[in-house]
Amino acid sequence: MPRPFHIVDAFTDQPFAGNPAAVYLLEEWPGDAWLSRVAREMNQSETAFLVRNANGFDLRWFTPLIEVDLCGHATLASAHVLWSTGAAAEGASILFSTRSGVLTGQRAGELIELDFPLLPEEPTQPPRGLAEAMGVKPIYAGKSQHDLVVQVATEAEVGAARPNFTRLAEIATRGVILTAQSSDPAFDFVSRFFAPAAGINEDPVTGSAHCCLADFWGKRLGKDSFCAYQGSARGGVVHVRVAGNRAILGGQAVSVVRGELLDR
Repeated sequence: MPRPFHIVDAFTDQPFAGNPAAVYLLEEWPGDAWLSRVAREMNQSETAFLVRNANGFDLRWFTPLIEVDLCGHATLASAHVLWSTGAAAEGASILFSTRSGVLTGQRAGELIELDFPLLPEEPTQPPRGLAEAMGVKPIYAGKSQHDLVVQVATEAEVGAARPNFTRLAEIATRGVILTAQSSDPAFDFVSRFFAPAAGINEDPVTGSAHCCLADFWGKRLGKDSFCAYQGSARGGVVHVRVAGNRAILGGQAVSVVRGELLDR
């Protein structure tokens, strides 16, 4: 039975930028092995699978290697698909039931806003070999629930980093967030995100990382609302603000592919 899918570029207002995610709206849950095989076939940093429930949608996220607990850009892409196809009423909030609890998507002008958990970080001793694997000189290292965060002195160092992904994959963490304060007044901070252990050498734009970065930069800049740039080759803009123990992520999304999986 053919299964429709969409590929959406998230955290961008133009195609071929931001972070692409594949999105499937399913009638019911197939086995996990099927979900994993489809995610490998899509070969995106994340593939989102949705099944309607009584209050909204169950949502799961898969990389080409593993299922993950939290993903911002694929949730943004999912909300965009549900509204644009009429599967959810335009303008209505969407409730997503996930491994990380119930997440909400809603329109906020030209942005889609996602209500996500804030992921506070705290100082940590850098794991052995981290600086060498990253190829940078950290001025701070911290750890959140999911990731390590590494601060360097300048935006130029963030852009120039060329990690050794083989060595980085050996470090026990979902991913590493590399960040610095922005030299561009349009942005508060810049970042890049590397997760080779999860099958993603460099993620183009990472919403969940900004749930940590909002806490990190809030403590340093004394503010609770930010406009950030993730400086991957594709690049993307993430708006984020802290609301108690929640991080409100904002971004735009563009559909680039509609197709069918010929599931035989």
